[in-house]
Amino acid sequence: MGLTWRIAYNFLRDGRAQTILIIVGVAVGAAVIVFITALVDGLQGNIVQRTLGTQAHIVVSSPDLQPLVSPVPSGTVDLRAADARPQRLRSVNNWPGVLDVLRHLAGVTAASPIITGPAFAQRGAAVRAVAVIGIVPQQYVRVIPVDKDIVQGRFEVGASQILIGNRLAQDLGLRVGDKLRVQGASGGSQVFDIAGIFSLGVRDLDQRYLYMGLKPAQALLGLPGGVTEIDLTVHDIFDAESIAARISRLTGLKSESWMTTNGQLLNALRSQSLSSGLIRFFVALSVAFGIASVLAVSVVQRTREIGILRAMGATRRRILAVFLLEGAAVGFAGSVLGSAAGVGMVWVFNNYGPTLFYVPVPFALVVESVVLATFAGVVAAALPAMRAARLDPVVAIRYV
Repeated sequence: MGLTWRIAYNFLRDGRAQTILIIVGVAVGAAVIVFITALVDGLQGNIVQRTLGTQAHIVVSSPDLQPLVSPVPSGTVDLRAADARPQRLRSVNNWPGVLDVLRHLAGVTAASPIITGPAFAQRGAAVRAVAVIGIVPQQYVRVIPVDKDIVQGRFEVGASQILIGNRLAQDLGLRVGDKLRVQGASGGSQVFDIAGIFSLGVRDLDQRYLYMGLKPAQALLGLPGGVTEIDLTVHDIFDAESIAARISRLTGLKSESWMTTNGQLLNALRSQSLSSGLIRFFVALSVAFGIASVLAVSVVQRTREIGILRAMGATRRRILAVFLLEGAAVGFAGSVLGSAAGVGMVWVFNNYGPTLFYVPVPFALVVESVVLATFAGVVAAALPAMRAARLDPVVAIRYV
Protein backbone atom coordinates (compact mmCIF):
# COMPACT_ATOMS: atom_id res chain seq x y z
CA MET A 1 0.00 0.00 0.00
CA GLY A 2 2.92 2.33 0.77
CA LEU A 3 4.44 1.91 -2.72
CA THR A 4 1.03 2.29 -4.33
CA TRP A 5 0.38 5.52 -2.48
CA ARG A 6 3.85 6.90 -3.33
CA ILE A 7 3.26 6.21 -7.04
CA ALA A 8 -0.16 7.88 -6.86
CA TYR A 9 1.30 10.84 -4.98
CA ASN A 10 4.09 11.27 -7.54
CA PHE A 11 1.59 11.15 -10.41
CA LEU A 12 -0.52 13.83 -8.69
CA ARG A 13 2.54 15.96 -7.93
CA ASP A 14 3.93 15.72 -11.48
CA GLY A 15 0.57 16.87 -12.85
CA ARG A 16 0.37 19.65 -10.29
CA ALA A 17 -1.68 22.03 -12.40
CA GLN A 18 -4.26 19.37 -13.26
CA THR A 19 -4.41 18.22 -9.64
CA ILE A 20 -5.00 21.74 -8.33
CA LEU A 21 -7.68 22.40 -10.92
CA ILE A 22 -9.63 19.23 -10.16
CA ILE A 23 -9.35 19.81 -6.38
CA VAL A 24 -10.72 23.33 -6.87
CA GLY A 25 -13.53 21.90 -9.00
CA VAL A 26 -14.42 19.35 -6.31
CA ALA A 27 -14.21 22.07 -3.65
CA VAL A 28 -16.64 24.31 -5.53
CA GLY A 29 -19.09 21.42 -5.90
CA ALA A 30 -18.83 20.44 -2.22
CA ALA A 31 -19.28 24.06 -1.13
CA VAL A 32 -22.44 24.38 -3.23
CA ILE A 33 -23.82 21.11 -1.85
CA VAL A 34 -23.15 22.06 1.79
CA PHE A 35 -24.53 25.59 1.40
CA ILE A 36 -27.66 24.63 -0.57
CA THR A 37 -28.46 21.69 1.71
CA ALA A 38 -28.02 23.74 4.89
CA LEU A 39 -30.03 26.63 3.46
CA VAL A 40 -32.97 24.47 2.32
CA ASP A 41 -33.00 22.46 5.57
CA GLY A 42 -32.88 25.66 7.62
CA LEU A 43 -35.68 27.24 5.58
CA GLN A 44 -37.87 24.15 5.91
CA GLY A 45 -37.21 23.89 9.63
CA ASN A 46 -38.12 27.53 10.09
CA ILE A 47 -41.36 27.18 8.08
CA VAL A 48 -42.39 24.04 9.97
CA GLN A 49 -41.55 25.62 13.33
CA ARG A 50 -43.56 28.75 12.55
CA THR A 51 -46.51 26.72 11.26
CA LEU A 52 -46.58 24.08 14.00
CA GLY A 53 -45.79 26.63 16.69
CA THR A 54 -49.43 27.72 16.60
CA GLN A 55 -51.23 24.45 15.94
CA ALA A 56 -51.32 20.87 17.19
CA HIS A 57 -49.73 18.05 15.19
CA ILE A 58 -53.02 16.10 15.37
CA VAL A 59 -56.55 17.28 16.26
CA VAL A 60 -59.07 14.66 17.40
CA SER A 61 -62.75 15.67 17.38
CA SER A 62 -66.24 14.24 16.98
CA PRO A 63 -67.12 12.89 13.52
CA ASP A 64 -69.00 15.26 11.22
CA LEU A 65 -72.78 14.99 11.28
CA GLN A 66 -74.02 13.21 8.16
CA PRO A 67 -77.28 13.98 6.27
CA LEU A 68 -80.27 11.98 7.52
CA VAL A 69 -81.16 10.05 4.39
CA SER A 70 -82.97 6.72 4.45
CA PRO A 71 -81.04 3.90 2.76
CA VAL A 72 -82.13 2.62 -0.64
CA PRO A 73 -82.43 -1.04 -1.61
CA SER A 74 -79.38 -2.66 -3.13
CA GLY A 75 -79.17 -2.17 -6.90
CA THR A 76 -81.28 1.02 -6.85
CA VAL A 77 -79.86 4.19 -8.40
CA ASP A 78 -80.19 7.00 -5.82
CA LEU A 79 -80.92 10.37 -7.50
CA ARG A 80 -81.79 12.29 -4.32
CA ALA A 81 -79.85 15.42 -3.42
CA ALA A 82 -79.14 15.64 0.32
CA ASP A 83 -78.12 18.93 1.93
CA ALA A 84 -75.13 18.82 4.24
CA ARG A 85 -76.02 19.11 7.92
CA PRO A 86 -74.75 22.11 9.87
CA GLN A 87 -71.95 21.16 12.24
CA ARG A 88 -72.93 22.38 15.71
CA LEU A 89 -70.61 22.40 18.68
CA ARG A 90 -70.46 18.92 20.19
CA SER A 91 -68.39 17.34 22.89
CA VAL A 92 -66.16 14.32 22.28
CA ASN A 93 -67.94 11.35 23.82
CA ASN A 94 -66.17 9.95 26.90
CA TRP A 95 -63.29 12.36 26.32
CA PRO A 96 -61.45 11.56 29.62
CA GLY A 97 -61.21 7.90 28.54
CA VAL A 98 -60.16 8.83 25.00
CA LEU A 99 -57.58 11.26 26.37
CA ASP A 100 -56.08 8.55 28.56
CA VAL A 101 -55.83 6.15 25.59
CA LEU A 102 -54.23 8.77 23.33
CA ARG A 103 -51.62 9.71 25.92
CA HIS A 104 -50.33 6.13 25.95
CA LEU A 105 -50.38 5.70 22.16
CA ALA A 106 -47.01 5.00 20.54
CA GLY A 107 -45.49 8.12 18.99
CA VAL A 108 -47.64 10.58 20.97
CA THR A 109 -45.66 12.87 23.28
CA ALA A 110 -48.42 15.08 24.73
CA ALA A 111 -52.20 15.43 24.66
CA SER A 112 -54.45 18.21 25.87
CA PRO A 113 -58.25 18.65 25.91
CA ILE A 114 -59.62 21.97 24.68
CA ILE A 115 -62.99 23.50 23.98
CA THR A 116 -63.20 26.05 21.22
CA GLY A 117 -66.02 27.99 19.65
CA PRO A 118 -67.12 31.42 18.42
CA ALA A 119 -67.88 34.33 20.73
CA PHE A 120 -67.96 38.12 20.84
CA ALA A 121 -65.55 40.33 22.75
CA GLN A 122 -67.11 43.65 23.80
CA ARG A 123 -65.60 46.76 25.30
CA GLY A 124 -67.87 49.75 25.33
CA ALA A 125 -69.42 50.10 21.89
CA ALA A 126 -66.64 48.11 20.21
CA VAL A 127 -67.42 44.45 19.44
CA ARG A 128 -65.14 41.89 17.81
CA ALA A 129 -65.79 38.30 16.76
CA VAL A 130 -63.29 36.04 18.50
CA ALA A 131 -62.48 32.36 18.87
CA VAL A 132 -62.64 31.26 22.50
CA ILE A 133 -60.17 28.51 23.41
CA GLY A 134 -60.66 26.90 26.80
CA ILE A 135 -57.53 25.11 27.99
CA VAL A 136 -55.91 23.28 30.88
CA PRO A 137 -52.74 25.45 31.02
CA GLN A 138 -50.28 22.84 32.32
CA GLN A 139 -51.30 20.38 29.59
CA TYR A 140 -51.80 22.84 26.73
CA VAL A 141 -48.31 24.38 26.88
CA ARG A 142 -46.86 20.93 26.21
CA VAL A 143 -48.76 20.90 22.89
CA ILE A 144 -48.52 24.59 21.92
CA PRO A 145 -46.07 26.66 24.00
CA VAL A 146 -48.21 29.80 24.27
CA ASP A 147 -46.43 30.72 27.49
CA LYS A 148 -43.35 31.59 25.40
CA ASP A 149 -45.37 34.02 23.26
CA ILE A 150 -46.52 36.28 26.10
CA VAL A 151 -45.42 39.87 25.35
CA GLN A 152 -47.20 41.61 28.23
CA GLY A 153 -48.41 40.40 31.62
CA ARG A 154 -48.19 36.74 32.60
CA PHE A 155 -49.38 33.36 31.36
CA GLU A 156 -52.39 32.76 33.61
CA VAL A 157 -55.93 31.62 32.85
CA GLY A 158 -58.55 30.82 35.45
CA ALA A 159 -62.08 31.56 36.56
CA SER A 160 -61.76 35.24 35.64
CA GLN A 161 -58.38 35.61 33.88
CA ILE A 162 -57.91 35.41 30.13
CA LEU A 163 -55.19 35.92 27.53
CA ILE A 164 -55.77 37.89 24.33
CA GLY A 165 -53.75 38.50 21.17
CA ASN A 166 -51.88 41.76 20.68
CA ARG A 167 -53.92 42.66 17.59
CA LEU A 168 -57.19 42.24 19.48
CA ALA A 169 -55.76 44.30 22.34
CA GLN A 170 -54.91 47.10 19.90
CA ASP A 171 -58.36 46.96 18.25
CA LEU A 172 -60.17 47.24 21.60
CA GLY A 173 -57.65 49.50 23.33
CA LEU A 174 -56.94 46.95 26.06
CA ARG A 175 -53.97 46.58 28.41
CA VAL A 176 -53.03 44.05 31.06
CA GLY A 177 -55.38 44.46 34.04
CA ASP A 178 -58.30 45.85 31.98
CA LYS A 179 -61.67 44.11 31.91
CA LEU A 180 -63.34 42.60 28.84
CA ARG A 181 -66.85 41.22 28.40
CA VAL A 182 -67.05 37.99 26.40
CA GLN A 183 -70.40 36.71 25.13
CA GLY A 184 -70.78 33.16 23.88
CA ALA A 185 -72.98 31.94 21.05
CA SER A 186 -75.36 30.42 23.62
CA GLY A 187 -76.12 33.87 25.03
CA GLY A 188 -74.14 33.64 28.26
CA SER A 189 -71.58 36.31 29.00
CA GLN A 190 -68.92 37.05 31.60
CA VAL A 191 -66.49 39.84 32.39
CA PHE A 192 -62.83 38.76 32.51
CA ASP A 193 -59.58 40.39 33.60
CA ILE A 194 -56.80 40.58 31.01
CA ALA A 195 -53.94 38.64 32.61
CA GLY A 196 -51.63 38.62 29.60
CA ILE A 197 -51.24 39.56 25.94
CA PHE A 198 -49.59 37.17 23.48
CA SER A 199 -48.19 37.41 19.98
CA LEU A 200 -48.20 34.19 17.93
CA GLY A 201 -46.71 35.95 14.92
CA VAL A 202 -49.80 35.31 12.76
CA ARG A 203 -51.96 38.42 12.30
CA ASP A 204 -55.29 36.59 12.00
CA LEU A 205 -54.68 34.48 15.12
CA ASP A 206 -53.47 37.44 17.15
CA GLN A 207 -56.67 39.22 16.18
CA ARG A 208 -59.11 36.41 17.02
CA TYR A 209 -57.69 34.01 19.60
CA LEU A 210 -58.74 34.37 23.21
CA TYR A 211 -57.51 31.85 25.79
CA MET A 212 -59.35 31.15 29.04
CA GLY A 213 -59.75 28.32 31.55
CA LEU A 214 -61.56 25.13 30.53
CA LYS A 215 -64.55 25.55 32.87
CA PRO A 216 -65.37 29.20 32.02
CA ALA A 217 -65.16 28.31 28.32
CA GLN A 218 -67.49 25.32 28.82
CA ALA A 219 -70.02 27.57 30.54
CA LEU A 220 -69.66 30.28 27.91
CA LEU A 221 -70.06 27.92 24.94
CA GLY A 222 -72.91 25.92 26.50
CA LEU A 223 -71.06 22.60 26.82
CA PRO A 224 -70.68 22.03 30.57
CA GLY A 225 -68.16 19.25 31.21
CA GLY A 226 -67.42 18.79 27.50
CA VAL A 227 -64.48 19.36 25.18
CA THR A 228 -64.65 19.79 21.41
CA GLU A 229 -61.11 18.68 20.60
CA ILE A 230 -58.12 16.79 21.91
CA ASP A 231 -54.86 18.25 20.62
CA LEU A 232 -51.78 16.06 20.29
CA THR A 233 -48.09 16.40 19.58
CA VAL A 234 -46.07 13.51 18.20
CA HIS A 235 -42.40 12.60 18.37
CA ASP A 236 -41.82 12.67 14.60
CA ILE A 237 -43.97 15.28 12.87
CA PHE A 238 -43.82 13.39 9.57
CA ASP A 239 -45.41 10.35 11.26
CA ALA A 240 -48.47 12.47 12.15
CA GLU A 241 -50.52 11.25 9.17
CA SER A 242 -50.12 7.54 10.00
CA ILE A 243 -50.75 8.14 13.72
CA ALA A 244 -53.90 10.15 12.90
CA ALA A 245 -55.16 7.29 10.72
CA ARG A 246 -54.49 4.81 13.55
CA ILE A 247 -56.38 7.01 16.03
CA SER A 248 -59.32 7.24 13.67
CA ARG A 249 -59.48 3.44 13.31
CA LEU A 250 -59.02 2.93 17.05
CA THR A 251 -61.57 5.44 18.37
CA GLY A 252 -63.94 6.06 15.45
CA LEU A 253 -63.38 9.81 15.93
CA LYS A 254 -62.36 12.38 13.35
CA SER A 255 -58.57 12.69 13.45
CA GLU A 256 -56.69 15.19 11.27
CA SER A 257 -52.95 15.71 11.14
CA TRP A 258 -51.16 18.95 10.30
CA MET A 259 -50.16 17.30 7.02
CA THR A 260 -53.83 17.10 6.00
CA THR A 261 -54.74 20.63 7.02
CA ASN A 262 -51.56 22.08 5.47
CA GLY A 263 -51.49 20.18 2.19
CA GLN A 264 -50.08 23.11 0.20
CA LEU A 265 -47.32 23.63 2.75
CA LEU A 266 -46.41 19.94 2.57
CA ASN A 267 -46.30 20.06 -1.23
CA ALA A 268 -44.06 23.13 -1.05
CA LEU A 269 -41.70 21.34 1.36
CA ARG A 270 -41.57 18.27 -0.87
CA SER A 271 -40.90 20.45 -3.93
CA GLN A 272 -38.06 22.19 -2.09
CA SER A 273 -36.56 18.84 -1.04
CA LEU A 274 -36.83 17.54 -4.63
CA SER A 275 -35.20 20.68 -6.04
CA SER A 276 -32.42 20.50 -3.48
CA GLY A 277 -31.86 16.80 -4.22
CA LEU A 278 -31.67 17.44 -7.98
CA ILE A 279 -29.19 20.29 -7.50
CA ARG A 280 -26.97 18.11 -5.31
CA PHE A 281 -27.20 15.19 -7.74
CA PHE A 282 -26.19 17.19 -10.80
CA VAL A 283 -23.41 19.03 -8.96
CA ALA A 284 -22.03 15.68 -7.73
CA LEU A 285 -22.37 14.27 -11.25
CA SER A 286 -20.44 17.18 -12.76
CA VAL A 287 -17.71 16.77 -10.14
CA ALA A 288 -17.47 13.04 -10.87
CA PHE A 289 -17.19 13.69 -14.62
CA GLY A 290 -14.49 16.26 -13.92
CA ILE A 291 -12.43 13.77 -11.91
CA ALA A 292 -12.95 11.05 -14.51
CA SER A 293 -11.88 13.29 -17.40
CA VAL A 294 -8.72 14.48 -15.63
CA LEU A 295 -7.71 10.93 -14.69
CA ALA A 296 -8.46 9.70 -18.21
CA VAL A 297 -6.08 12.32 -19.58
CA SER A 298 -3.55 11.32 -16.90
CA VAL A 299 -3.68 7.69 -18.06
CA VAL A 300 -2.94 8.76 -21.63
CA GLN A 301 -0.10 11.05 -20.53
CA ARG A 302 1.49 8.35 -18.35
CA THR A 303 1.14 5.41 -20.68
CA ARG A 304 4.92 4.93 -20.92
CA GLU A 305 5.33 5.15 -17.14
CA ILE A 306 2.58 2.62 -16.65
CA GLY A 307 4.24 0.30 -19.17
CA ILE A 308 7.56 0.60 -17.33
CA LEU A 309 5.89 -0.13 -13.99
CA ARG A 310 4.18 -3.17 -15.48
CA ALA A 311 7.52 -4.37 -16.99
CA MET A 312 9.16 -3.96 -13.54
CA GLY A 313 6.60 -6.29 -11.99
CA ALA A 314 3.76 -4.03 -10.96
CA THR A 315 0.55 -6.06 -11.06
CA ARG A 316 -2.65 -4.96 -12.76
CA ARG A 317 -4.22 -4.69 -9.29
CA ARG A 318 -1.51 -2.24 -8.17
CA ILE A 319 -1.95 -0.07 -11.26
CA LEU A 320 -5.70 -0.13 -10.66
CA ALA A 321 -5.18 0.86 -7.01
CA VAL A 322 -2.89 3.77 -8.00
CA PHE A 323 -5.58 5.51 -10.02
CA LEU A 324 -8.34 4.70 -7.55
CA LEU A 325 -6.19 6.29 -4.84
CA GLU A 326 -5.72 9.35 -7.02
CA GLY A 327 -9.51 9.68 -7.39
CA ALA A 328 -10.06 9.24 -3.66
CA ALA A 329 -7.31 11.74 -2.81
CA VAL A 330 -8.60 14.56 -5.01
CA GLY A 331 -12.18 13.83 -3.86
CA PHE A 332 -11.19 13.94 -0.20
CA ALA A 333 -8.99 17.03 -0.45
CA GLY A 334 -11.53 18.93 -2.55
CA SER A 335 -14.46 18.01 -0.33
CA VAL A 336 -12.63 19.07 2.86
CA LEU A 337 -11.80 22.46 1.36
CA GLY A 338 -15.29 22.76 -0.14
CA SER A 339 -17.05 21.85 3.12
CA ALA A 340 -15.02 24.49 4.94
CA ALA A 341 -15.99 27.02 2.26
CA GLY A 342 -19.67 25.97 2.52
CA VAL A 343 -19.63 26.45 6.29
CA GLY A 344 -18.06 29.86 5.74
CA MET A 345 -20.79 30.82 3.25
CA VAL A 346 -23.46 29.83 5.77
CA TRP A 347 -21.70 31.92 8.44
CA VAL A 348 -21.72 34.93 6.12
CA PHE A 349 -25.41 34.34 5.37
CA ASN A 350 -26.28 34.15 9.08
CA ASN A 351 -24.32 37.26 10.02
CA TYR A 352 -24.61 39.51 6.98
CA GLY A 353 -27.64 38.10 5.15
CA PRO A 354 -31.31 39.09 5.45
CA THR A 355 -31.44 37.45 8.96
CA LEU A 356 -34.95 36.18 8.27
CA PHE A 357 -34.05 32.83 9.83
CA TYR A 358 -31.01 31.07 11.24
CA VAL A 359 -29.30 28.39 9.14
CA PRO A 360 -27.59 25.65 11.19
CA VAL A 361 -24.89 23.41 9.69
CA PRO A 362 -25.04 19.94 11.25
CA PHE A 363 -21.63 18.27 11.58
CA ALA A 364 -23.18 15.17 9.99
CA LEU A 365 -23.75 17.20 6.79
CA VAL A 366 -20.03 18.01 6.54
CA VAL A 367 -19.06 14.38 7.17
CA GLU A 368 -21.62 13.20 4.62
CA SER A 369 -20.30 15.66 2.04
CA VAL A 370 -16.70 14.49 2.51
CA VAL A 371 -17.63 10.80 2.39
CA LEU A 372 -19.81 11.20 -0.71
CA ALA A 373 -17.20 13.27 -2.58
CA THR A 374 -14.47 10.75 -1.75
CA PHE A 375 -16.70 7.89 -2.88
CA ALA A 376 -17.59 9.81 -6.07
CA GLY A 377 -13.85 10.29 -6.70
CA VAL A 378 -13.24 6.54 -6.42
CA VAL A 379 -16.19 5.73 -8.69
CA ALA A 380 -15.13 8.35 -11.23
CA ALA A 381 -11.60 6.96 -11.24
CA ALA A 382 -12.76 3.39 -11.84
CA LEU A 383 -12.97 3.58 -15.65
CA PRO A 384 -9.57 5.28 -16.22
CA ALA A 385 -8.04 2.94 -13.63
CA MET A 386 -9.32 -0.16 -15.41
CA ARG A 387 -8.03 1.19 -18.72
CA ALA A 388 -4.60 1.73 -17.19
CA ALA A 389 -4.60 -1.74 -15.60
CA ARG A 390 -5.39 -3.38 -18.97
CA LEU A 391 -2.46 -1.74 -20.80
CA ASP A 392 0.01 -4.18 -22.34
CA PRO A 393 3.52 -3.27 -21.03
CA VAL A 394 5.24 -3.74 -24.43
CA VAL A 395 2.70 -1.61 -26.26
CA ALA A 396 2.71 0.97 -23.48
CA ILE A 397 6.50 1.36 -23.50
CA ARG A 398 6.47 1.94 -27.29
CA TYR A 399 3.75 4.56 -26.87
CA VAL A 400 4.89 8.06 -27.83
